[in-house]
Amino acid sequence: MTGEVLYEYTLPAASHWSLRLRRGTALELTDLEGGANVGVLMYNPENLLERYNAPDTLKCQHTFKLTHGHCLYSDMGRIFASIVEDTVGWHETVCGTSHADQVMQRWGARDYQNDRNDWRQDGMSSFLVELAKYGLGPKDMAANLNFFSKVVVDNAGNLSLDEHNSPAGGRVVLRFEMDTLLVMHSCPHPMNASPDYPRKPVGVRIFHADPVADDDYCKNFRLENQRGFENNRLYYLGT
Repeated sequence: MTGEVLYEYTLPAASHWSLRLRRGTALELTDLEGGANVGVLMYNPENLLERYNAPDTLKCQHTFKLTHGHCLYSDMGRIFASIVEDTVGWHETVCGTSHADQVMQRWGARDYQNDRNDWRQDGMSSFLVELAKYGLGPKDMAANLNFFSKVVVDNAGNLSLDEHNSPAGGRVVLRFEMDTLLVMHSCPHPMNASPDYPRKPVGVRIFHADPVADDDYCKNFRLENQRGFENNRLYYLGT
């Protein structure tokens, strides 16, 4: 990241937000209190049919977790963003997002009409509210990212959430390699078993990103990433 902060915002707990990030900008997310979860979807704003692809992101980089060096792929083999900094070390993209029924069963029913900002929002509803602003709906959902969250597996193959994965001040920085419509929420991870509904705010800052050099760590982290960057170059060559 270089230069001044272009924009700074605190994403409140149990809320949602979306914005268009330009190629060449960087987004810093900070877990302000520890234990946050940020659900994220990505789309190409010039062609909303192109969206983040979790399976390709994992398999082409031979990983189950996401951290520094990993690139976030679209279903067209292009790279939306690269993880250029990460103090947490593990972000997951296999468990999806929370649903209204799940939140109600785990923490009880509350709604905005009666509880205002103390209501218990779920991830799916948050995504759908933001997607509707761009003419998108349930059929346009894809597997999402969950920044700051880590899932672990026991000997029987059961997944559970590591509640101590992200400390207060944990941060991750994304460098955008394409213009990207970013949709995100700060609702609890679907596997969060806390007895109380988690309310974790997240810091957001946007910067200019440093140019991508030939020896860029993310570009060279896997051979497949070099192909992804080349796909991006060809895409912008034709625009």
